[in-house]
Amino acid sequence: MNLIDQSFARLKAEGKTALIPFITVGDPNLEGTLAIIKQLEKSGADMIELGVPYSDPLADGPVIQRASERALSGSTVTLLNCIEMAERAREAGVTIPLILFTYFNPVLQFGLEKFVTLVQSKGISGLIIPDLPIEEDEEVRALAESANVHLIPLVAPTSRDRVTRISQKARGFVYCVSSLGVTGVRTDFHSDIDSFLSTVREATDLPIGIGFGISSREQVKRFEGTCDAVIVGSAIVRQIEEAQVLLENPDTQEQGLEQIGKFVASLKG
Repeated sequence: MNLIDQSFARLKAEGKTALIPFITVGDPNLEGTLAIIKQLEKSGADMIELGVPYSDPLADGPVIQRASERALSGSTVTLLNCIEMAERAREAGVTIPLILFTYFNPVLQFGLEKFVTLVQSKGISGLIIPDLPIEEDEEVRALAESANVHLIPLVAPTSRDRVTRISQKARGFVYCVSSLGVTGVRTDFHSDIDSFLSTVREATDLPIGIGFGISSREQVKRFEGTCDAVIVGSAIVRQIEEAQVLLENPDTQEQGLEQIGKFVASLKG
């Protein structure tokens, strides 16, 4: 069984909602990313999204765009580096599911079959490719399923009649986008968010997760009753940005990690 499925089954039995932080690999640097992954698990993360830094991140707001810029400007962080980061995390004792978040162009350039084979061999359980629509994902989906790697789709309130089609082909969980537009901290969500989540729930037996804009314990709690997972990206990446000076200095790295960990623990409540 895929590690994502195992985790959701355990959390369901415990009556808990998964917390899934998103980070950008290479921000502030590769060694710092490894330390952050370990800290996130220690602080209560149930799964982690590993974001591949990309120069044209269509779904990402300014906070995550800046993280990509930092990762790409400090040193060349490649798709291969990001996949190998999962292996390094496993070797360091990380046991929770790791999900790779990447855009399609780097995957296409890497080679689809080679990419999926490597992802599976390095301990990655799921893939999110936000710019790969369901109408064009057949080859990647077939390769992922044969490798027991879940291709996790995004659905938005504007998906309307496509919600059922997307949800029925999903694996792992369905990633529900809480707001229109790109990622980023928000105070309000789409006006029909609860109706949208009900529509997705009716379309699939898989767990459903919600992300885009969630940044506080209050907002996490808002969705714990209706969703199986809450994804927090920009708010955590901002914590990393604010702790960057601490993280880059070996003498103060632990202080920076504790700052990030405290925020993640606060989201769990």
